[in-house]
Amino acid sequence: GTTEDTWLDERQLAKRLGVSRTPIRGAIAMLEQQGFVRSIPRRGIVVLRKTKREVIEMIQVWAALEGMAARLISLNASRKEIEQLRKIFEKFHDGHKPADYLSEYSEANIQFHQTLIKMTGSKILQEMTEDILLHVRGIRKITIGRNDRASQSIKDHLAIIDALEKRDTELAERLCRDHTL
Repeated sequence: GTTEDTWLDERQLAKRLGVSRTPIRGAIAMLEQQGFVRSIPRRGIVVLRKTKREVIEMIQVWAALEGMAARLISLNASRKEIEQLRKIFEKFHDGHKPADYLSEYSEANIQFHQTLIKMTGSKILQEMTEDILLHVRGIRKITIGRNDRASQSIKDHLAIIDALEKRDTELAERLCRDHTL
C-alpha cells in the first residue's frame, strides 16, 4: 500500500535544532546526494523510502565487498592487526552477553565491520562501503534484537576472526559473506 510520505521543513528543523538554515541546507544537500531525500521545487523535501528490492541489493553488494575485505585481510594483514578485531568483543562473555547489552553490542558490531573494511587499506573499498553502510546501518539496528540475533552474530564474528588468524582465505571470505546475508 501507499504509506504517507514524510516531508522535512527547513524552518522547523532549524528551529528545533537551534541553528540557522545554512547548516540545515548543507545537510539536506548531502542527504540528497546520498539518496536519502529529494528536494521538490515549490513543495519541499521528501524523505525517500527504500524499496525491499533496493534493500536486498544493498545487502548483496555489502556482502560481496565484505567477503572481498576478508580475502584481502587474510592475505595481507599482520597478526597484530587481526588481534584488534578480537579486542572489539573482549568485553562480551557469559556474564556480559550481547543479547543483554544490545546497544553496546550493536556498536561493537558496527565497529567490527568498519575495522574489517579499514584493515584492507583500500580507499575505494572504504568509500563504497561507507555509502552503503549509511543505508544498511538503520536496518541492522532494527534486526539485531530479533530472535537472539546478537548471540549468533558474535559467534559468526569470532569464527571469521579464527579463519583470518589461520589464514584460511576461502573460509574467511565465505563466512563473511554468509554472515552479512
